[in-house]
Parts: sequence; C-alpha cells; structure tokens
Amino acid sequence: MPQGPPRKPRSPARLRQAAADAGHGDGHLPRQSGVAGRAVLAALIFDLDGTLADTEETHRQAFNAAFIEFELWWDWSPQRYVELLRVSGGQERIRHYVDTLGLPPAERARVLELVPALHRTKTRIYTELLEQGKRPFRPGVARLLRAASDAGLKLAIASTTTSANVDALLRANLGPMPHPAFSVIACADQVRAKKPAPDIYRLVLASLHLPATHCIAFEDSVNGLRAAKAAGLVTVVTPSRWNADEDFGGADCVVASLEALEVPDLERLLGETLAAA
Repeated sequence: MPQGPPRKPRSPARLRQAAADAGHGDGHLPRQSGVAGRAVLAALIFDLDGTLADTEETHRQAFNAAFIEFELWWDWSPQRYVELLRVSGGQERIRHYVDTLGLPPAERARVLELVPALHRTKTRIYTELLEQGKRPFRPGVARLLRAASDAGLKLAIASTTTSANVDALLRANLGPMPHPAFSVIACADQVRAKKPAPDIYRLVLASLHLPATHCIAFEDSVNGLRAAKAAGLVTVVTPSRWNADEDFGGADCVVASLEALEVPDLERLLGETLAAA
C-alpha cells in the first residue's frame, strides 16, 4: 500500500497541548497503567557522544594529538570533522580518511596497519583530556536522568564508542562508580556492526529484557536515528552543533535540548507514536 508523508516530529509543547486538549489541565498525562492497548514506558536508552555530552570537540583534539604522536601530521579541522562524523566508529573514521588521501598502495597499507595502535593512543589522550577538564552533560540530561530514575524507569546506554570512552565520560560526570545509574551499558566492541545498523540497540533491548515498544531512544545523529528506528524504537533527537544541519525527518520528536522534556511527555510520546503506527 502507498505510504503517506512522514509525520512531523513532535515537540514537548505539542505533546503538552495535546494532553491539555485531552482534559489534563497541567499539560501532562497521568502515568501509563498496564491496561491492554496502552504503552507502558519502562526504559530510556541514550546514545553517548553528542547526546549525553558534547564530546566531539574533545574527540577531535584527541585524534589530532594522536596523529602528531605517530608523526602523521594530519589535522582534522572542525569543518572536516563534521564530514567525518558521518562515519560511525573511530577506527572506521580513520580508515575512511586514509582512503580520501590518494596514497600510493604501499604507503596506504603501511598507514592502515597503524590504525589500531593509533586509535588506542587517541583513546588514551581522550581519557586524559576528560580528566583534565570535565566535559559536562548537555543541558537537561542530568535532570532527566534523575527524574526517570525517580519514576522507576531503567536507564541504558547504546554507544558506538569504546567502553574506555564511555567509562571516562561517566566518571567525569557521575564519579568513580557510574555504572549503578545505568542498568545496561552497551559499546561498539560488543557488536559486529555499528550504527546505522540496529545491532547495538537490539543488544540493549535483549539485556534489558524489554521489547522496543516499552522504550524510548535518544540520539543526536542521522546514523543513530536510523539504528534506533531499525530496532523499532520511538526516538527523540537532540541535534548537536556538529550535525544540526542533518535531516531528522524520521524522528518522533526533535528538541534543541532535553531541558523541556518531562517523563509524562515521554510517556505520551510513546503512546501516541505506537497508536499511530
């Protein structure tokens, strides 16, 4: 059957207006019950880089510092890095860049052999940079994490970065033992295919023992959005300065930050989206 035009992503204001129109004067819905046919929000699943925190500039600096250590003398400008972010994964990003250089076959092969060690060095430098100057969560993230936890929702991370990078960022924001805040933390080294493949989200859902219909994903990139939607997840996108120009028309909700989102807004978003599917 022919499909109609894609639905316009909903904002928190539109969600609250719909709730008010339905007879809830404060613009919020009561918590979803377990009544058949109604969605029950049970977990929030977050991407890491760019979604929980704007870490991409720190990653860019770490890449450039690693290049110097390996005497490669490459320099990824902010403009170049925006383009490279379309490739998920640090090692994959380096290999893609090498392929654009037009190197002679022997030199290309030599450089590609360096990629694993180069990326390990980049990860070490990135961790050191985070320890030197904390990279805070994006506005509204810490509040939403607390509100969701207080509401009894599970929290999870689905990231295409390494476990070392995840640990470094969470330690910088949540202290030396961040893991209790999240029921599941899944990283790129645990799956075969990175975003936009849905593997990382399917791993998180299996680890949570929850169907996609009880969860909402949070992303900041088109690759992340595609991965979450391919896993069947309702998805909220919070674009970062690195990808604000990308087309997020497939998202269920697009917001500049998570500051305006409340748990009841997310419950209504889940229910409305699944009802319209």
